[in-house]
Amino acid sequence: MEKSLEIMRTSHSVYKIRYHIVTAVKYRKVLLNGEVEECIRETMQGISERYEIPIDEIGFDQNHIHVFCGGRPTMSPIQILGTIKSITARKVFERFPRLKKDELWGGEFWSDGKYIGTVGEATNEEVIKRYIRNPSVIFGIRV
Repeated sequence: MEKSLEIMRTSHSVYKIRYHIVTAVKYRKVLLNGEVEECIRETMQGISERYEIPIDEIGFDQNHIHVFCGGRPTMSPIQILGTIKSITARKVFERFPRLKKDELWGGEFWSDGKYIGTVGEATNEEVIKRYIRNPSVIFGIRV
């Protein structure tokens, strides 16, 4: 998993995109214990490598997960979340089939609910508005 907020490159773009994503276990069940967390962390490492989704931090809170991650400009935040949710759910159910059978009778690990926020590098909403109103001033510096 990524340890710093690196600038990423493709053949036609340079970017640094970061999201704060939160999603909960179905029915808000308290199922994120140490073993399940470890399974998710291992799975997220593979997702990061295979799908070029830099994962900077993962946090667990019994029934929901926080992910600080990036993504390519061609990938929407909802695609990133969908990839994470589908693959981690499959791996958790493979390793802990009891959860699917006894705890989550509907067969889904993650709820439909979500939070996705963008994370700015050195900007905030007011800086962007000022720049749009006066493009000759970037981040408070006249250019």
